[in-house]
Order: sequence, then C-alpha cells, then structure tokens
Amino acid sequence: MTLFVCSDIHGDYQAAQRAIEAFERSEAEQLILLGDLINHGPRNPVPSGYDPIAVANLLNTYAESIIAVRGNCDSEVDQALLKFPMLGEYNQLFIGQRRGFFCHGHTFTPSHLPTLATGSVFASGHTHVPVAERVDSYYLLNPGSVAMPRQDWPPSYGLITLEGLSVHQLITDELLLSCAFD
Repeated sequence: MTLFVCSDIHGDYQAAQRAIEAFERSEAEQLILLGDLINHGPRNPVPSGYDPIAVANLLNTYAESIIAVRGNCDSEVDQALLKFPMLGEYNQLFIGQRRGFFCHGHTFTPSHLPTLATGSVFASGHTHVPVAERVDSYYLLNPGSVAMPRQDWPPSYGLITLEGLSVHQLITDELLLSCAFD
C-alpha cells in the first residue's frame, strides 16, 4: 500500500501537472491532498503558472483516487469547481494497523495535535517545509509544497507506505527525507 501526499498547489497548473506525473510514477493507490489547492492566498505571490480552473479540471480527472482536506486558502467557491470533497478540516485513514490523521496544518499542528494513538501518523502541509520524522510515540509527515516551497527546499511530495514515510523532490523523485516505522 502506498499513499501519495502533496500539499499547497495554490492554483499553479504546472506544479499540479508535475504532482500528477509524480503520482503516476509512484503507482500509489491514493492521492492525498492536504489543502490550498486552487487559490494562491492573499499573502502569497501569484504563481507564474496560476490557472485555478485548469488545476481543478486536472484534479477532477483523478477524483476517484483523491482524498482531500481543506487548507486555509480553500473555500466553498473552490469546492464548486471540484468533483471530490475538500472542505473537511481533517480526514483519517488506516495505514495497515496505524491510524493516519490528515489535515492542512493551520488548525491542528505538530505543536497542537489531536489525540493520537501510539504509532499514528500526523500528516499536514501549510508550512511548505518538508518533515518526515518520529516524535515521541507518533510520526510526522509534511510533504512540503509542490508550488511554493520555502527555506531553500525544492518542490516536493510525500509517500506513506506500510514501512514508513518519505519526502521526495517533485521532478526527479530524489529522496529528501525518510523515517521508517518501528
């Protein structure tokens, strides 16, 4: 089982295309979108590839594979363009016997976590900075951003398997970070 996790597309069609290409290369079963899909947000620059309608149309072709959550830049207007639900603040899935908690990262954060069972995965975006690590009795994943990476990181995405977490460079699939499950 492989889950492909990405965040913070911010309406950048070129970044969305690259994410879909990486999703296809990964052969993952599910595409987990951690919010900020369509809108660039009021504090962010407009991406050079900004085309929110094209992003929506591209993502809609993968609607059956997508599990999405709402980011702080997402709205009901964005939902009107999409064929998959994306307004939930969080979602949960089982990863084998582990619980995965998926959110954007502006409400629940690594410093303000929901109650997590031992061995759970907390996956969030929002900061645009990748993370794959164990903290106390749970695991953190932030796939970074496919459109607006920060702190000198390249555009990136995450993978979750039964063995652990990893973050990869978007275009080359180069491994950037990893953390094996105990």
